[in-house]
Amino acid sequence: MTNSLKTINPLTEEELKSYPQMSDAEATAVVEASHNAFLEWRLRSLEERAKVIAAIAEEMRKSKDAFAQLMTDEVGKLLKDSRDEVELCAAICDYTAKIGPDALADDEREVEGGKGYVTHSPIGVIYGIQPWNFPAYQAVRYSIASLMAGNGVLLKHASACTGSGLFLRDLYERAGLPKGLFGVLVISHDQSDRIIEDERVRGVTLTGSDKAGRAVGAKAAGLVKKTVLELGSNDAYLVLDDADLDLAVKTCVQGRLYNNGQTCVNAKRFIVTEKNYDAFVKAYAEAFEEIRLGDPSDENTDLGPMVTEKQRDTLHEQVQESIDKGARLVVGGKVPDRTGWFYPATVLADVAPGQPAYEDEMFGPAASIIRAKNDEDAMRIANSSRYGLGGGIFSRDVERARKLAADHFDTGMVFINTFDVAYPTLPFGGVKTSGYGREHGPEGLKEFVNIKSIRIG
Repeated sequence: MTNSLKTINPLTEEELKSYPQMSDAEATAVVEASHNAFLEWRLRSLEERAKVIAAIAEEMRKSKDAFAQLMTDEVGKLLKDSRDEVELCAAICDYTAKIGPDALADDEREVEGGKGYVTHSPIGVIYGIQPWNFPAYQAVRYSIASLMAGNGVLLKHASACTGSGLFLRDLYERAGLPKGLFGVLVISHDQSDRIIEDERVRGVTLTGSDKAGRAVGAKAAGLVKKTVLELGSNDAYLVLDDADLDLAVKTCVQGRLYNNGQTCVNAKRFIVTEKNYDAFVKAYAEAFEEIRLGDPSDENTDLGPMVTEKQRDTLHEQVQESIDKGARLVVGGKVPDRTGWFYPATVLADVAPGQPAYEDEMFGPAASIIRAKNDEDAMRIANSSRYGLGGGIFSRDVERARKLAADHFDTGMVFINTFDVAYPTLPFGGVKTSGYGREHGPEGLKEFVNIKSIRIG
């Protein structure tokens, strides 16, 4: 009997669709089709590839409503956030089509007695293992750069958003991408290891937990295959002595609850100096008390359900353990008695070392507020985390904040007086346990290419 992957609506707890799991032979056929399509695609000019990428952007916008509704049904994200996600994906395609030909063009270098060139040659099939929280964006983020570079691409999406992965494949092909070049694998974890082993797969990228990143990174390293890993975080937002408190509260509320609080680069720890601490906790808690739970397709809803019951229960356990170890529950913290995997907007204050709210990533709508003595202490606390994806600084002295960000913040991204998830022109990625490698920007286009030297005598 064939195993199947089921998608379930987190609002209704009812099954949406069942997808038969591929056999090993079927999975191998998807790899082969991507590799065969790559052999032709790699020879297309950068300008030709860019035209297809630009057409994908157009098709994204045409398909926005259908794609957004599917994502909301599969993972529970607010419909307006799903629409914004599709728009972000289209913007990534626009940007890649615009800068790709120049960024990946041959580069002439000075050499004695002849000419030197550096090419950015495609390497083969790139395998992406992606999570459910951004069903379109996570897949677009790595695939569009790899396709622009001339590679083939495979996607193993999270089972919760299987439909979205298949929708994206069909969308790419409607826009003119060669059939089979972008292949979707509906497979198990064991089968996934065999895909990494396939000699036609030349690179692996994963977004997920640090545990998953260690396993996939070790597997690929044993086969000497390049990886890019984006492994989540516990991002700290610093509210310094001279912060605009109203702006800080408003932005930090948005930064914690965006995408139902289920984002690797959400604002998660709020490190507030003694001067502002009590006022921040009071104003932040008042804002969280106003958050409305409900149907994510209703425009009046502020917070939809979490993706699965297990995800919701894990968050609740982390909140309870933090309270047991001394954190103060200010708002929320109680699982509502209703259909749907809801968790209320929750505020924990007086968060301290040894508590999950301090040490670990809480993947859901629960905020950790930490007291710092002063600005210097706030930066020390921020950097004490094993993670290092993003972070933020609130200060009226923007130049000083920028210097703190550049010289002292041990993360891959820093947001000053704002919150953002990603921007096509700026590289996205982290340090420490948050992984390595970059996506977006010219940097992201060159992660999976052969930077090849050619010297003419």
